[in-house]
Amino acid sequence: DYLIVAGGGSGGGLATAGIGRGGGGGAGGMLTGTTTLTGSTTYTFTVGAGGAAGNNNGSNSTALGLTSIGGGKGGAGTPGKNGSSGGSGGGACTFSGSGTVGAGTAGQGNNGGLGTEAAAAYGAGGGGGKGSTGFLGTSTLGGNGGTGEASSITGSSVTYAAGGGGGAYGATGTKGIGGSSIGGNGAWAGGNGTAGTVNSGAGGGGGLDSQTSGAGGSGVIIIRILTTQYTG
Repeated sequence: DYLIVAGGGSGGGLATAGIGRGGGGGAGGMLTGTTTLTGSTTYTFTVGAGGAAGNNNGSNSTALGLTSIGGGKGGAGTPGKNGSSGGSGGGACTFSGSGTVGAGTAGQGNNGGLGTEAAAAYGAGGGGGKGSTGFLGTSTLGGNGGTGEASSITGSSVTYAAGGGGGAYGATGTKGIGGSSIGGNGAWAGGNGTAGTVNSGAGGGGGLDSQTSGAGGSGVIIIRILTTQYTG
């Protein structure tokens, strides 16, 4: 059995301070399945890094001839308000109107969520996750990140590949919450966006004008071989 998860995308917004209300980062692509390994053969695995805070896509993870696509970064007013495509897509920024969502990769993840702009507050969209699309940001709420998907390949149920929450601007704005408790939370008037959980492929939380975005979580590769099937 195998589990291959790419690095999550960062939330939208600069690493110091952004412009606009940043969308949540999309989760890294997640692949699971079974395969046959050949004895005395060397296999090379590459685990994708999470996107660094400040508008960066996650990196791909590769193993067994398969590639999980890195998560798309969230949209930001600067350099662009559209979420990026990836394993799961980044959420849209709200800055002079909502941008478009980043698209997810079929079989690996889902699209990001849209944002909403109103007179006094703005909520950016959440990043997509393996289990669901990113959620819509409203006039007062950043969109929550899309849910991840659980795997028991380690012997315990662990959730991977959830999206980051979108940022919410304004005194009454409420941050978007990262998906499945592993995605980063979006920024709000009281704090910065937070990072996705390490080795989960989760997306980072979106930033704001004066609050930074969160980095995406690094990916992971796990291979399970039953002792009854292992020949050395």
